[in-house]
Amino acid sequence: MKTIIVGGGISGLSAGYYLAKAGIASTLVEKEARLGGVIQTDHVEGCVLERGPDSFLSAKTAAMDLIREVGLAGDAIGSNDHLRKTYILRHGRLVPLPDGLMMVVPTRLLPTAMSPLLGWGTKIRMGLEYFRQPLKLAAPDRSVAEFLSDHYGRETVDYVGEPLLAGVYGGDASALSVRSVLPRFAELETNYGSLTRGVLATRGKVSAAPLFQTLRGGLSTLVEAVHARAGDLMSVVQGGAEALQRVGDGWRVRVDGAWMDCDQVVLAVPAFAAGALLRGVEPALAAELEQIPYGSAMTLSLGYARADVKHPLNGFGFLVPARERRFLLACTWMGTKFPYRVPQNMALLRCFMTVEALEHTDDEVVRLAREDLSRIMGVEAGPIFTRIARWPRAMAQYVVGHEQRVRRIREMAGKLPGLHLAGNAYSGIGIPDCIRMGREAAEAVRVNAR
Repeated sequence: MKTIIVGGGISGLSAGYYLAKAGIASTLVEKEARLGGVIQTDHVEGCVLERGPDSFLSAKTAAMDLIREVGLAGDAIGSNDHLRKTYILRHGRLVPLPDGLMMVVPTRLLPTAMSPLLGWGTKIRMGLEYFRQPLKLAAPDRSVAEFLSDHYGRETVDYVGEPLLAGVYGGDASALSVRSVLPRFAELETNYGSLTRGVLATRGKVSAAPLFQTLRGGLSTLVEAVHARAGDLMSVVQGGAEALQRVGDGWRVRVDGAWMDCDQVVLAVPAFAAGALLRGVEPALAAELEQIPYGSAMTLSLGYARADVKHPLNGFGFLVPARERRFLLACTWMGTKFPYRVPQNMALLRCFMTVEALEHTDDEVVRLAREDLSRIMGVEAGPIFTRIARWPRAMAQYVVGHEQRVRRIREMAGKLPGLHLAGNAYSGIGIPDCIRMGREAAEAVRVNAR
């Protein structure tokens, strides 16, 4: 049996690895010269720089499961949670998020009441939210902004929910789906009415695991280890997949003009790319895939001599709400967030830029970021080095109705034997989600191969 995997990001690599683990050979097709997709690590002046994601959530276990399997458990490091503090820019000042705030849900009364981040009207509304009653029927899908505003008020959306979601999804809270982005909160609303009461009632034992985890030498070491562990059972072909055809009970993939036959195919590419490949096979499925919107992202890492940054860097970094935003979405203070990433004599500021910044040259982006860092943090010195990564159409946007769209996509894909979909367009955008979906695709291939 022949299996072709289109896409060499972590989803496709995971599919190839788990197929190899099951003794099933595959051919992975990747148009770029390197594997890993948005996972890309640089080493500069003793600093470990991630051009894409810098870590993953410990609570989602698929990433650590894979890390253990490929022999990298000893390289896993956790975030310095004893130093964890996130700031929000408000009226030009960095204000810490109050302790006990779970996304926007207050679980501790006094820190929220004493915080200058929100006004007293909002604080009173947050307290009264506790008395909301359970819903008789689950509410229809709606935007995260509408959902959070209904529970805690518009100010909470503007200064907590919106900047948090912009930092994670690079998306608009007024468009993102609460059922797809915050499914647990949607469920708590149905069962408890009050999010605060629901979180307090369902809060389990505090985990000893750090909130975030990563790898000491960078996340690219995971890409390399997965590729190596898959061995000869996963061959890699560098080339662009141009078309897909259904031939009898199998498939054909055209790669740089040459057709490759297979029994099963895993499309581990962005939804719009999967849709383009499927236009001639199933137009309705292709149309649904191509309607999943994507956002672009840009990261800028600036390395400074520590003595040149007077700010104490006493936290993980800060977020900039849309009301206060120019070109900087967020900034992570990497030396505080993780050990072993930044030498003691250095400061590494990892900036997330707005989509508008993509229109500027690299030199202009550095200038715009430095202007914001001067205004917000008082950093006036020039950096020792800078590194920019541009990621056009890299982040799937789970807009209102996403859950229903994915259901339709899976129903139509299920009617095409041997076709499997994986990637960040469906049920999670993080590294563990992509690994999980790659593993699920591999399992589906294995079951179909019986």
